[in-house]
Amino acid sequence: MNPLPAPGANPADIDLLIRPEWIIPIEPAGVTLSGHSLAINEGRIVGVLPNQEASHRFNPRQTLDLPGQIVLPGLVNLHTHAAMSLLRGYADDLPLMRWLSERIWPAEARHATPDFVEAGTLLACAEMLRGGITTFNDMYFFPGAAAAAAKRIGMRAVLGIIAIEFPTRYAADADDYLAKGLAIRDELSGDPLLSFCLAPHAPYTVADKTFEKIATLAAQLEIPIHMHVHETLHEI
Repeated sequence: MNPLPAPGANPADIDLLIRPEWIIPIEPAGVTLSGHSLAINEGRIVGVLPNQEASHRFNPRQTLDLPGQIVLPGLVNLHTHAAMSLLRGYADDLPLMRWLSERIWPAEARHATPDFVEAGTLLACAEMLRGGITTFNDMYFFPGAAAAAAKRIGMRAVLGIIAIEFPTRYAADADDYLAKGLAIRDELSGDPLLSFCLAPHAPYTVADKTFEKIATLAAQLEIPIHMHVHETLHEI
């Protein structure tokens, strides 16, 4: 973060000064600021300070007034299958295993291609941004296509290196899923908007041997694990 210019110094040139009705900084908890500005330069917040002080200390190239609106840090969606936005409303009101085995997995076998994943993720990203979500943690096939959608719209994404035992259009078996996901991670590791996690689907679709491999990879690569656990009474 660039330091604030000292009081009395010449105003510092910055890219943007945002003046909302309220700012909620999240930390410290329970604080809501009114009559404050958010100063941004080169993509970074360089100051949160009262409006009058901001007008003396900054010379913004653009000023954005937001009366009646709140500015707060972007929300994070911790669990998504973003591309499945294209399956919204399909096969509702079924028990989980019937929903998966009779409807969702057959539909994915027919339709889940890289184009499907990119289009569905792009739709989900647009909807998330409208709700104030700026980062999502995804678990789905073809993570490279999901990455392309996130980059196109400018969102942060944590992409799951998915593992499951049965074949799909994406991969043949658990080892193939992991190999393809790790290759995408290597390819995109320098992108500032993207990060990765290991994403075994669930205990009922992933073998113990695969879990052992994933635990080893997670420790070696120092990346988190994202999975479904205890979704139903039967699983518990």
